[in-house]
Amino acid sequence: MRLLERMRKDWFMIGIVLAIAGAKLEPSIGVNGGPLKPEITVSYIAVATIFFNSGLSLKTEELTSALVHLKLHLFIQIFTLAFFPAAIWLFLQLLSITPINEWLLKGLQTVGCMPPPVSSAVILTKAVGGNEAAAIFNSAFGSFLGIVITPLLLLLFLGSSSSVPFTSIFSQLFMTVVVPLIIGQIVRRYIKDWLERKKPPFGAISSSVLLMIIYTTFCDTFSNPNIDLDKFSLVLILVIIFSIQLSFMLLTFIFSTRNNSGFTPADTVAIIFCSTHKSLTLGIPMLKIVFAGHEHLSLISVPLLIYHPAQILLGSVLVPTIKSWMVSRQKKLLQTRGPLANLNNPEGLESLSIKFGH
Repeated sequence: MRLLERMRKDWFMIGIVLAIAGAKLEPSIGVNGGPLKPEITVSYIAVATIFFNSGLSLKTEELTSALVHLKLHLFIQIFTLAFFPAAIWLFLQLLSITPINEWLLKGLQTVGCMPPPVSSAVILTKAVGGNEAAAIFNSAFGSFLGIVITPLLLLLFLGSSSSVPFTSIFSQLFMTVVVPLIIGQIVRRYIKDWLERKKPPFGAISSSVLLMIIYTTFCDTFSNPNIDLDKFSLVLILVIIFSIQLSFMLLTFIFSTRNNSGFTPADTVAIIFCSTHKSLTLGIPMLKIVFAGHEHLSLISVPLLIYHPAQILLGSVLVPTIKSWMVSRQKKLLQTRGPLANLNNPEGLESLSIKFGH
């Protein structure tokens, strides 16, 4: 029973392994021009479905209360979409002299260019007891920003390695990403009560469609005899990804806990997760568009496929430690400021509400 529960909980990770294994066994099904016709079903229908689903599920009407904390939002968005990709680019200048597969290194750069995920950072922030409203706002706002900024960052750091011209890339992005997202938000306005009552499994729907995209991407890889992925490069990339995550989590922690930062312990929790997590759901479809028809697309996708489960695993392991730090820090703040001072301070009120579980 415990094994079944574990499998049910981690079905998406198992699905990724099965999708790649299925692509290895029979790549002809999912290649361009094959029975699945991924050049239509994936490039247009699957990608549009994911972003329509995102439009339906994003609770933008609940984010207005979080808008006031401008400094927090600026910190997260600048770190995620400016500092992160720039730091990775500098790091890759050093790694370029190593024997690591060059396409996996390019894949690391794409990880840096990705927006924050819609769910994992919010779930982990909530598990710790951090500023959930800020996590929701920055995940949603980062997703919207990512639609425009991520393709620009990919083109800036990597260039379009496909034969598709710049204007064509953005017209496809607009039709398969922006339009479905806006339609999803419009539809949500009319069926919001039904969505709140029924709570459809948005995450499961997007993840299922994503598995199809991953499967067809790897079908292209395994049908190409010129591609060879060495195990040494893969292991090194795995170590590098965990090192990057830990380093950036520590960096955001140091910056957000300085005496003059103005952030509460609850804010720091949201910053740690939102600034360092990257979206697989938005990332893979965007790579599929920007690098359309590229023979090394699947290798470029590998670091992102590793980063996604790694950020959830690392975050889950660190939840008790971060929670313990946050509670002890809040107690110290209450002792130094005094209960009455906190009642007159919105940040203190937030700390008190989290402390007493309201």
